[in-house]
Amino acid sequence: MTSRSHNIVTVLLPGLLVAGLLGACERPPVRPNLPPSASDLTLLKAGQLCDRKEAFFKKVAATAVHEEPWGTGQELRIPASRSESKGDESFFFDQDGTLVGALFSFRSGIDLDPYPVLRYTLSQLNPSLEFYVSVAKLARKESMETSALFETGDEKSTTQYLVLSPRERPTLLEASFSIDPYTRLFSPYRKEFLNRLRDPGALAAAPRFDSQGAEDKEPFASLQQFARGQAAQLAYCGSKDYDIAVDAYQKAIASGFSNKVWLAEAHHKLGLAWEAKGDFLKARTAIEQALALRPNVPEMLNNLGTVYAKLGEKDRARTAFEKAVTLRPNYALARFNLAEAYEPINRKRAISEYETYLALAEGIPDESDRITLVKRRVESLRK
Repeated sequence: MTSRSHNIVTVLLPGLLVAGLLGACERPPVRPNLPPSASDLTLLKAGQLCDRKEAFFKKVAATAVHEEPWGTGQELRIPASRSESKGDESFFFDQDGTLVGALFSFRSGIDLDPYPVLRYTLSQLNPSLEFYVSVAKLARKESMETSALFETGDEKSTTQYLVLSPRERPTLLEASFSIDPYTRLFSPYRKEFLNRLRDPGALAAAPRFDSQGAEDKEPFASLQQFARGQAAQLAYCGSKDYDIAVDAYQKAIASGFSNKVWLAEAHHKLGLAWEAKGDFLKARTAIEQALALRPNVPEMLNNLGTVYAKLGEKDRARTAFEKAVTLRPNYALARFNLAEAYEPINRKRAISEYETYLALAEGIPDESDRITLVKRRVESLRK
């Protein structure tokens, strides 16, 4: 028999611009129908996402960079007076020294008229957010101006643009780049990033906007470590590193989530990291803790079933798979696992579950190898 199949899931969580990712077999999810992302405005010159800090300093003189803490990581700032983009540039490194995000702020704005490719890209995107913004150095009009936040990207990274007057005279105020697990932490609509566009006296001059921008309800340290765990577990910057993933999820849990959805998912992901390291007892404990917080999540039940099976707890595994498909009858992966669990003890039930799996998995490219395997098994079981 094959090893049990499991899911890694990032649920849609409350808050701004949280990526909802559904993947299988511990790999970054492939975005279907990627949005247009072409641009003729190149900003990431000093460093590319996933660069190591040492590589960054080979391109940028240390004397041109101001270093300051960013949670457990570090932010390296290049002021507009010294940057190639003529904007304030910030490069964010996690505690392991990997570049996970970058922010470019232009207080005076960049007129996008000379950049037809980027303008066309933006015209093809729907704004994820529209709001009024007041920026002191943009005195084109007496009143506030509308702005829009656009989001695009590729299979592993997200780019966000904050654009003033997007339908009339588009002017770029901020752009951010991040690997996907960190997208939430690099929205230009975050309060601390919006404030970078304003002169020191701007907030006092426009008190109506002193609270403008999103703020996290969960501790920044927990969100940052959760993202670090995701990046390591799903190999966003090279190979998987389950040691880092375990460390990151444990720190995220220790920092404290007030929302039980976040906390449950941190325990769940910690369990999957322990499983990948071969420590099935710790994996079982972590996923059971996740289910104690959220008892009816099919992915967690399916993944707990795979751990039970590896521990030889066959009855508990079968029960977990049964509950997963009861909660979600069209859950193909859990159907496959349930069929495997029944194969040694109930051939007729195994055939039925395999056939249900085949009906559900038909046309899914990632399931082609498993479909072939299941067809052979059904043929064998019928003999």
